[in-house]
Amino acid sequence: MGIWNRSSSSSKDEPEERPEVQWYSPKVLGPTFVLTSGFIGGFYVYRAYLRRVPNTLKIPDYFFRKRTMLGKVVSVGDADNFHFYHTPGGILGGWGWLRHAPETNQRGLSGETIHVRLCGVDAPEASHFGKPAQPYSAEALEWLRGFVLGKRVRLMPLARDQYQRTVGDATIRTFWGRKNVSAEMLKNGWAVVYESKVGSEFNGKEALFRKLEAESRRKRIGIFQKGGKFESPGEYKRRTR
Repeated sequence: MGIWNRSSSSSKDEPEERPEVQWYSPKVLGPTFVLTSGFIGGFYVYRAYLRRVPNTLKIPDYFFRKRTMLGKVVSVGDADNFHFYHTPGGILGGWGWLRHAPETNQRGLSGETIHVRLCGVDAPEASHFGKPAQPYSAEALEWLRGFVLGKRVRLMPLARDQYQRTVGDATIRTFWGRKNVSAEMLKNGWAVVYESKVGSEFNGKEALFRKLEAESRRKRIGIFQKGGKFESPGEYKRRTR
């Protein structure tokens, strides 16, 4: 018959003492570091790539000439500019399934869109402040609306002009590939190369733009269809000051 060892049995029933985990232990610091790094990294990604920019004044300086912006054209008021609703990240940023851009020509968007002036081009002037409209201003406006209104556009902001608009280089994806909006206006004869020495922005495309304008003049298309002497938008503005 075995001898019952009381002291041995009682020692097994008592809970084992666990060593106290110090705050500086790798078991504590490791997960803390991972969580903190993830939070900081996520905040950086949001701030740099997913935060929506509501208007021209809110565009960070480091965006200009360095970063493109994806968005939707929600209205077109003149033949060489439009209002752009920034949708950062596109589908991956939740646009179209978690977040939704406004409808075209929707009211109540003051301060929520970027007013874009297309770089390098000048289109016929519409009637403003009692001044008569230039010939083909309505046709040029209608062309631009048909080309970009309601479409997704990628914008390279280049500068802010004196009217707090963003002068930008805009491209749009089409069935035939990505097209530059300014170049397409010139190619179709609905604009001329921007003439003013102040605030001129071409994003390295001035030679291309001048070539496209010359070809449209030669073909007599768009605003050049009647041939003869043509009063450019710049000349019109100087004459009607």
